[in-house]
Amino acid sequence: MLEGLYSAAAGMAAQQTQLDAVSNDLANLSTEGYKSERVAFGDLLYNKVDVAGTETGAGAGAAARIVGHSSTQGALKETGDPLDLAIEGEGYFKVTRPDGSLALTRNGAFGVDASGQIVTAEGDRLSPPIKLPAGVAAGQVSIGSDGTVTAEGKKLGRIELVTVTSPDHLIAEGSSLLVPSKESGEPHPATGHVHQGALEDSNVDIGKDMATMMTAERAFQMQSTAIQTESQMMAIANQLRS
Repeated sequence: MLEGLYSAAAGMAAQQTQLDAVSNDLANLSTEGYKSERVAFGDLLYNKVDVAGTETGAGAGAAARIVGHSSTQGALKETGDPLDLAIEGEGYFKVTRPDGSLALTRNGAFGVDASGQIVTAEGDRLSPPIKLPAGVAAGQVSIGSDGTVTAEGKKLGRIELVTVTSPDHLIAEGSSLLVPSKESGEPHPATGHVHQGALEDSNVDIGKDMATMMTAERAFQMQSTAIQTESQMMAIANQLRS
């Protein structure tokens, strides 16, 4: 009888993981470059037991975990801002954080800091760094599809798009930043192209996520009811034994 409780509890935990992922997606519906989270479900470990001479499996339900982000391209929206950049195809912008560590992002809403460096909204600098000469305004900057940055006929540098072997293992750090891990592999050149004057929208499908949320809520409710039923059955059994 306890197996029923374990299975229902595991099911509730699995559905809570699904709800957490959907909630995060909906919260980032308007975040440029955000990629929706993917959740995988699987059976928990089953043990072989002998029931009346017949070998069968006994387990404790299912489990779920977030296994990465969708790689679907988000819609591009034209902004006209010369430092708004979108990536068409695979790849990430590489930036250097204040502590010197590297991070990746698809959010191309860049600006210029007091020293003329091209930075993210949080102040993280492009890597390799690109600096606008004194007197050169952002409106004078031209960025080609290969990432080459020019102003007044002079090349200022090149924005390098990178990717990793296993994007699902990138670690989300907040503020649209992803950090490579041992499992993801080191960044290497990507095949995507830079689109100047545009931003990539979040790829969250609100209709799909709302349907997933309702399904997960119903499943969570059913598992909760199963626990209540199991508890009532155990109470009856204890009364009969006494």
